[in-house]
Amino acid sequence: MNINLTEEEKIKILNGDDLYGIMQKILLREDKIDQDREHFWIVGLANNNRILFIELISLGSVRQTLAEPMDVFSFALQKRAVSVILVHNHPSGEVKPSDADKDLTDRMIQVGIIVDTFIYDHLIITDKTYYSFRDSGLLEILSKSTKYVPSFELEKRLREAIEERTRLLTKSDVVLKGFEKGLSAELISELTGLSLEEIELIRSGN
Repeated sequence: MNINLTEEEKIKILNGDDLYGIMQKILLREDKIDQDREHFWIVGLANNNRILFIELISLGSVRQTLAEPMDVFSFALQKRAVSVILVHNHPSGEVKPSDADKDLTDRMIQVGIIVDTFIYDHLIITDKTYYSFRDSGLLEILSKSTKYVPSFELEKRLREAIEERTRLLTKSDVVLKGFEKGLSAELISELTGLSLEEIELIRSGN
C-alpha cells in the first residue's frame, strides 16, 4: 500500500528525526493503520536524499512482521530509488532492536549492495519515540558483517584485496627509492599513481 505524501512531506532526510515526524503521523492514522500490529514500511530516497515514496510492505502480528528482500527491492527498483530506509513499529513501546531486527537488517544490507540500492537506515518506531540503526552506529557495524554475503562476493572481495596488496608491493621499491633520492611525496604520487596516504603507509613500513 502506497502512503500518499504531501509535497511538504517529501523532505530531504539527514537523520532519524527528519523521518520520524512523518512516520509518527502515519502510525497514528487509526483509520488506515492498526497500531496493535507490527507493520513494515520502506522509504525510497532520491540521490539527493529526498523522499520519493513510502510503501507499506507487510502487516504482521503483535510481535513480528515479515519482509522479504524481493518485496523491498522490487519497489525500490521500479520507482528508481537510490537508497532505502527500512521502518517498522513496535506496538510494545520498546524500541531496542531484537536479534531478529538486526538479522533482517544485515540481510537487507547485503542484498542492497548486490542490486546497487543501499540501505540508508532502519528505524524502529512507536507513537512516542524511535531508534535509528544509522544514528546509533549499528548500521555501520552490520555493514561489515559477512553472514549474508554470497560466496562469490566474498571471493571477489578477497581477490580485490590481494590485487591491491600486490599493486602496492610492486610500487613500494619505487616509493622508497624516490625518498632516498630526495623526491617529494607529491611527485612520487604523480609518478606511481599512488595516493599520498598509500605512500605514507609504505614509507612508515605498514
